[in-house]
Formats: sequence, C-alpha cells, structure tokens
Amino acid sequence: MPAPTDLPDRFTATRGELQRVATHVLARARAAQGGHFGLRVTPTGIATPPFGDDDTVVRLAGTDLVVERQTDAGVTAATLALPGTSLAAAAAFAGTSLDGVFAPGADAPPAGDPDAPLDLDTASADIVLRWYRTGSRVLDAVLPHLGRPSAAQLWPEHFDLGLQATTTAGGVNLGASPGDGGVPEPYLYVSPWTEVRPGDPDYWNAPYGAVVTRSTLRASVDPDTAGVAFLMRGLALLGAA
Repeated sequence: MPAPTDLPDRFTATRGELQRVATHVLARARAAQGGHFGLRVTPTGIATPPFGDDDTVVRLAGTDLVVERQTDAGVTAATLALPGTSLAAAAAFAGTSLDGVFAPGADAPPAGDPDAPLDLDTASADIVLRWYRTGSRVLDAVLPHLGRPSAAQLWPEHFDLGLQATTTAGGVNLGASPGDGGVPEPYLYVSPWTEVRPGDPDYWNAPYGAVVTRSTLRASVDPDTAGVAFLMRGLALLGAA
C-alpha cells in the first residue's frame, strides 16, 4: 500500500526514530525504576507516568526530550533537542543507560547504533504525535460504552495507543497506530481476540480486524466523529454497543 501523498517524505523514517526514543529512552527509563514501561499521551506528545523517588517524568514534546523531576526546590525541567543528538546521549539525559537487558516485546525496535545522530523531521513528528492525541480523544469518547476497559497506554513494541475491553464475542483491542509495515499511514483499529468477525464483511478489512486510515478520516467533515463512529460500528458488530 503506497503512503499517502500528504505525508512528508521523511515520515516513515521519523516514525521509526521516535519509536526508538520512546522504547529505549522513555520506556527504558521507567522500567529501570519498577519494571513497567507503558507510556501516556500528553497535550504535546508522549510521556512516562511519574516514577522513582523524585517523581521523574520523561516526555517527548515534539522533537524535544523533556525531563521533569521533583526536588526540594520544586519541580525542575530540562530540555534536549533530539534532532542530531544520539540515542545514547538522549538516554543519559533521561538518567538511564542503553546497557543491560530490556525486553518490552519481541517486536520492539533494537537500539541500533547508539551514537548515530537521530534523524527527525519536525513536520513528520508533529503528524505522529497529533495522531496520538486524536486517538486519545476517540478512545475517551467510546470509553463509556466499553465493558471492563483497561486504561489506554502507548506500548513501545508496536508504538500504538491501545486499550482492551470485553464484548459478547470476546475480548477486543481498540487503538490508534501511527502506521507500520502493513499500513504506512496512521490508522485506528478494532482487533477482536478471536477469529469471530460478525456482521458486515466489508467492515473487517484487516487480518486482525478492521482499520480506518488517517486519510479516510480527514476526508470526512469531522474526523473525530468519523473515528468514533468507526470504533462504535465495530463494537456494535461484536455485541458491545
């Protein structure tokens, strides 16, 4: 599937670099202080929840890395511009190291060359991070209709924002991905845990369930409303709404 023409040429490369930073800086820093590595969406990007004795938060704000810590003098913040910085330098800035074993999932990206400059395009990064905010709004809108939902988290392994819920047809994953090898642009998805695909066969358009792409939603009058309708349609077919 070709990438949409409205995406910058460096979109795929930048998405990969952001995933490396999310995995080996943000998630790794959090995991070193308790083992958990799920991330959260923020108004300007993605972040760890507070961790450690000083309630550290490591976050991406566009292409900047921000580290916030609680000190006796209050909460301090330090910022590092990531373009041209190495992954090793970014990890050190966040107070962590690329040494040692870190296993956030079999499909998580490797650290790669820790000293190579990060290749980040600002416009591409903005599309990725804005998509997470779109996904967060859409997931919040369907949350009241879900059975036993989990909190939405951003998982570094697949770099998607997702949650789990139950339906009469079994469990289901709902989420927002910034794109991958199968779908090169950002998309929303409904992914049942079983092979059951009830109702409209045209809705179930992916091997793992159903997807709707960013470009399709942007063609509608109200992309957020269209995104909510897509998720609600899947939930209705699965007997959950």
